[in-house]
Amino acid sequence: MVFGVLKDIKKGENRVICTPVEVASIVAAGHKVLVQAGAGAGSGFPDEKYAAAGAEIVADAAEMWNRCDFLAKVKEIEPSEFGYLREGQMIYCCVHPAGHPEELQAILDSKCIAITAEDSHRFGSPNCEAAGKQGALFGLESMLTINGGKGKFVGGFAGAPGMNVLILGGGVVGQGALSVLYALGANVTVMDINVGVLRMLGDRYNQKINTMFCTQETIASVLPQTDMVLNCVKWPKQRKDFLITKEMLKTMEPGSVLVDISNDDPGAIESSHETHHDDPRYVVNGVVHYCVSNIPGAVAHSTSVALAAETLPMLLNILNNGLEEACVRDGFIRRALTAYRGYLTHEESSAIQNRPWIRPEDVLGIADRKLDPAPPATTTRSENYIKL
Repeated sequence: MVFGVLKDIKKGENRVICTPVEVASIVAAGHKVLVQAGAGAGSGFPDEKYAAAGAEIVADAAEMWNRCDFLAKVKEIEPSEFGYLREGQMIYCCVHPAGHPEELQAILDSKCIAITAEDSHRFGSPNCEAAGKQGALFGLESMLTINGGKGKFVGGFAGAPGMNVLILGGGVVGQGALSVLYALGANVTVMDINVGVLRMLGDRYNQKINTMFCTQETIASVLPQTDMVLNCVKWPKQRKDFLITKEMLKTMEPGSVLVDISNDDPGAIESSHETHHDDPRYVVNGVVHYCVSNIPGAVAHSTSVALAAETLPMLLNILNNGLEEACVRDGFIRRALTAYRGYLTHEESSAIQNRPWIRPEDVLGIADRKLDPAPPATTTRSENYIKL
């Protein structure tokens, strides 16, 4: 199989899906690898390193899409790439299909095979850990007086108290943010709807953090004393309400900071909208907002190394065994299958966009096999089934 490593073209994106180390492993498994010229440059991996690992360097994007059976990149398929999609070709990337109907329509129209990377990670994506940790640091940068923040230091100084920080969501993203902020001396409160997660985090930090059940009312009760909020909640896209409204921001001191790491659209924060690294901040009701959608792209080398290492087994599973067998062996690949030759196979997208869908195991004809189990990627359900 011919496998291609695409150069990401999203604004402000510098990550790459495979480093030369992973390319060498794929070549060693007997596959031909094409790498688009400059794909790893922003992460510190020059073309020469990929060539030394056995890859062919291809300058032209159209040639990459034309020659490869299976392509991978980090972020979404951009509109300028829609015309390259073709029937039967496989693409692995962060599709985010439920929130990108035009991208999903292009995928379906092309009859390609799309796998959404964000649903494929068994232990949580390295991107989530990176987003939480680096998002916390960008929040501290946003707190600086020179960036419009109120100018509080995270751990305080002699005679000056440190910051009160609220983290919404105790998953991989929230835990990454917590590890950084706790180590730097912040007074941290974590909110979640899973009491087991709150108990686990309380035990992990020897009860030196505060934990609360997450509702709009509990958030409102602590916002007046909160210096910085980090939203790490994956908000169900069908919801029309918010955890934090614009009106609630008025209870915070001017120069407080809100970092929307999750950056869903729509999301849990009414005042949030996507920004980019070249212009990351804006102010609503006196609160500095940091809402960059690809925070991990700012630490492109480390994130690429971690992401590529975690992704390699999935890529090799598909390359070595074919998609059907890979979906039997790995339920997380199966649940991440988004579209298959014109059929929608992504349940959340079906529910959010009112499109009929078919389960991956049914369209692949593997429903009678002993399948590796995996939980649903989201809580969103759809019974709008396609009948074969």
